[in-house]
Amino acid sequence: MIDQHIASVFDRDLEALQAQIMKMGGLVEESIRLGAKALETRDEDLAFKVRQSDKAIDGLEELINEEAARVIALRAPTASDLRVVLSVMKIAGNLERIGDHAKNMAKRTPILTQGPNIADGTAALRRMAREVELMLKDALDCYIQRDEELARDIIARDEEIDQMYNALFREFLTHMMEDPRNISTCMHLHFIAKNTERMGDHVTSIAEQVVYLVTGQKPEDDRTKADVTSTKQQEV
Repeated sequence: MIDQHIASVFDRDLEALQAQIMKMGGLVEESIRLGAKALETRDEDLAFKVRQSDKAIDGLEELINEEAARVIALRAPTASDLRVVLSVMKIAGNLERIGDHAKNMAKRTPILTQGPNIADGTAALRRMAREVELMLKDALDCYIQRDEELARDIIARDEEIDQMYNALFREFLTHMMEDPRNISTCMHLHFIAKNTERMGDHVTSIAEQVVYLVTGQKPEDDRTKADVTSTKQQEV
């Protein structure tokens, strides 16, 4: 009877942790969407809202980590249950980093409103951000459902984000070569593209945690990276 009581209390603790993860994930999804919209529409007020919302995301990560540590200390979970709690902490960390990248996008929006409008670039960045947002939504869904197949699909989709980043890198480079007045604007847009690409990496890490939860092992295949710009930059 005592064991059953302990198990039920632990289950409630896990449900509370998962509810906080989903709340945090929803805030991060909104930050990605609104950050990209603010960039495309040059809406400085909306960009400021995204920057402010990062405080709530950081607060939730801190709360989740404190609660997870409390559960570990008080419940002494078994190996499989401990894996769940540790995965929650790692997922919260990845969500916090995605929120940081969305905030970085919003920070550059006021600067970009002062320069030339690279219309195709901002629209492409919003499409890229939308794909990352959809990946994150699926990652949170597959975490709740413990869906290994969907998790592996998300891992594979990260290659598409890398390819979008490569295309944007080449586009911004072309704009800079054609007109030196575009250099400052395109450099800021490139940093935003890189932040968005890094968001995709963190979403992929969340999906890898789901595979680990379901199977007890990290994905065996090395993650495919299609970002060729980092290699080129190292060679220069």
